[in-house]
Order: sequence, then structure tokens, then C-alpha cells
Amino acid sequence: MTIISTTLGLLATLFVLLFWNALITLANLYIIDRRQTRDAIRHNFPVIGRLRALFIRLGDYFRPYFFMADREELPFNRAERNWVYGASTELDNTRAFGSTKNLHFEGTPIFINCAFPTMEKDASATQPLEIGPYCREPYHAPSIFNISGMSYGALSKPAIQALSGGAKLAGCWLNTGEGGLSQWHLESGCDIVFQIGTAKYGVRSEDSLLDDDMLREVAAAHPEVKMIELKLSQGAKPGKGGILPGIKVTPEIAAIRKIEPGKDSISPNRHPEVDSIPSLLDMIARIREVTGKPAGFKAVISEEQSIEDLCAEINRRGPESAPDFITVDGGDGGTGAAPMPLMDNVGLPLREALPMLADTLIRHNLKGRIRIIASGKLITPAEVAWALCAGADFVNNARGFMFALGCIQALRCNKNTCPTGVATHNKHLQAALNPIDKARRVARYCKNIVHEVEIIAHSCGVTEPRRLRRHHVRIVEAEQRSVQMDKIYPYPEKPRETKAG
Repeated sequence: MTIISTTLGLLATLFVLLFWNALITLANLYIIDRRQTRDAIRHNFPVIGRLRALFIRLGDYFRPYFFMADREELPFNRAERNWVYGASTELDNTRAFGSTKNLHFEGTPIFINCAFPTMEKDASATQPLEIGPYCREPYHAPSIFNISGMSYGALSKPAIQALSGGAKLAGCWLNTGEGGLSQWHLESGCDIVFQIGTAKYGVRSEDSLLDDDMLREVAAAHPEVKMIELKLSQGAKPGKGGILPGIKVTPEIAAIRKIEPGKDSISPNRHPEVDSIPSLLDMIARIREVTGKPAGFKAVISEEQSIEDLCAEINRRGPESAPDFITVDGGDGGTGAAPMPLMDNVGLPLREALPMLADTLIRHNLKGRIRIIASGKLITPAEVAWALCAGADFVNNARGFMFALGCIQALRCNKNTCPTGVATHNKHLQAALNPIDKARRVARYCKNIVHEVEIIAHSCGVTEPRRLRRHHVRIVEAEQRSVQMDKIYPYPEKPRETKAG
């Protein structure tokens, strides 16, 4: 009885202490809130008003699970994410009882099935496609679906290791992003596209210009590097350079980029050497000559005239002067950190920019010379198939592969607090991201995308995806009526003649 009485007494004392501590804390918060004038809600409703900020923060996490339908969330809805999760695992990824997709929504692509589809025994797998016929080392790219630019810095070390391993298993390429080439990109031996951003991390001279010797070392010393991509602009922030918050600039990442640890890594908004169409082609030619490998550029394309001028200059110089590829990024693309005005309001969406680019190249008889890589929010087979119909030769994707790594769209990419370890350098948070396991998921996602795009192609009556054309898909327009895509974006009748001079 004595022990019980003593225990009860201690518990009662502890409860009283906790009560008074809570009361004192609430009183202090009340005084603080009443005295401050920065937040009107907290001033007028002390203590309770603090819950508003909490609910706003928690809303990002709870809305996808409890309050939103499968197909209404942005930037990617639950149905899209769940398809990627299923495609990246060995689980059954079929669905029952009919589609939940609203096929009457304006802009929805509907593929036109053939009355007599291609039989499986006659179907062929997607074939490799040559990039850079005028190079010393052309690249025969094996996969239509590849990993877009995500730098080491924006993503964690195990995430890059997993992407590298997955790319090797799937037979696709891995774009380094603008943060430079690291040992984690190289360790699997996968095909690599080395991206040169406006800050030129890894190949920058002391005066912040391109260093040919450093570029030659990157390309020659590493046979895994198959192509060089000059990044002019990015979909989520055209006109603004890359942004890596200082909290994510670790000593290792700072050493790779040759910058100071712990400070924001801000890239210029453009290359100082590239201020015109002729200087762009000169830079592409220089990169190709130094490396001997295909060279192209990535850009947000919002005006037709700039591409017209590019094609005219190429035809004046000759086809060997053309970029070997153009990566067109839609204004609806993604990033780890960008100003909202640019992310929301600048740059054409890919659905307009891609047909515009393809048609301009066709008019100038350059479509076969310059390969088109489409980039931006194409994470499901239908979106990849649409891009091929519109004129793309390849599709790049970043965020779909992030979902394959385990990303839950927590929207914390720029905070170094990613809860899945994908976009953080916090060792504790990275611990759950097993590069070997996630590499298999990355590979399965890539292979399943390609396989299901092939299924769409066979249903449309063609033997492989690159034979898809605009007449194979209809686009839902106003009044819930669909129109064949080649009626919306008719192919140019013939190449446009360009006079020299």
C-alpha cells in the first residue's frame, strides 16, 4: 500500500507540474500573440490563431489522402502516382470495373484503335535510333524513354546511385542535370548525357566560361558519356538559372561544382557566350568538335520565329552545323526550386511547343537531321505515346522516376527535408532509400512504360511506337467533341525553301 500511495502521489505531483507548465506556456503565447502585430489572426485570436498556420502546412500532406479525388490533384494526381508505383514494383498493375478518367475533359488524348490491330507475332520492339550522324562517335540510343536532368545536389547520393543503376538495367540514358558529373552517376556504367548548365559546373574556366580542356576530360575520360546537352532554359523557370539552396550544398557537392559549401548555388540566367542564333550554333559545333560526341541543346520554346531563324541559319551553313538534338521543355515542367511567377506563368506548355517545333523542322527539311526529345510531365504511357504522335523521337522524364524512387510528392524538394530520402542530404532520411532495391524499381518503371507504349502502338495498327502519327490520336475539344490531332496541327505540305544569304 505504501508503494501504491507513493506512486499515486508522484503521479499527482507530475500532473500538477505539467498542468502549471502548460498554463504558463499558454499564458506566454497569449501575451506574445497580443503584443505582436505582424499576424492579424494571431493578434485577434491569441494561441488559437496559431492553428491556422499549422493546418495550412498539414493541408499539403492530408489533402491527397482524404479530400481529393483520384484525378484532381496537381501537379500529379493520385491515379498517375499509383500507376507509377505499380509499374515500378512487381505488383499487378491492372485495374478493374472501368476507367476513372474523365474522357470528356478538354485536351484529353484518345488513341484511335485500328479495326485490325497488329498481331503480337508481327509486332517489333522499339528500335535504337542514331543521334549525331556527323560526329566522330554517333550515339545509337536504345530507349525511347529516358531519365531527364536531375543534378547531384538537387537529389541525394543514394537517389543518383539508384537512377544510375536503374538506367543500366533498363538500357536508357541518365541525364546528369546541370550540377556536374559525379562518381555516383558513373558507378553503374550506364549511358550518360552530360548537361552543361549556365554555371558550367565541372567544365568552367576561372572567368566562368566553357573550358575546352575540362570538357574534353569529362567526355574522353568517361566513355559512358554519350552526348552533351547545352541547357539554355528550363520549363519551370525560363529566363532564370538553376537554384540549389545553401542547405543542400554539402562539401562534396561544393567540390564537384567548385563553389563554396553552405551557400546558395545560383546559376546565371543564360550563357554569356550565347546571345544569338549564330553564337548558339557556334557553341554546339565547338562542343561537338571538342568531345567528338553528339551535342544539342535544351530550351523552353514559346515563339516560332526563333526556331524559324535557327533552321534558316542551319540551312545557310549546311546540315552538319545543326544541333544533333533539341530537348524541348514545356512551361509546365518541374524543378526543385523556382519563383512562382515563372513556374506558373512563363513558357508554353509542351502540348503546344512540341508540335510547333516538329512542324518547323519539317518545313525546313531538318526533322530527320535533328532528333526531338520531349520533356515535361510525361509520366504515363498515354502521355509518352501522345508525344511520339506529336513528333518526338524520345521522351525524357524526371518526376516519374522520382516516384519510382519512392517520392510521395511531399513538395519539400527545396527544403532538404524530403521524407523519402530522394531530395535530401540528411543521412537519417536517406537511410530508407536502398540504391540496389530502388534501381530495380527505376528499371521496371522504364521498361513498363516502353512496353505499354508499344501496346498502344499495336492497338493503333503500327508495329512500333515511332510509327505513331498525329492521325492515330484524337484530342477532346470544347463541347466534349474530339478532333483528330492532324486536323488541329496539320503536317506542313512540303519543306520550306530557304535562300542563302
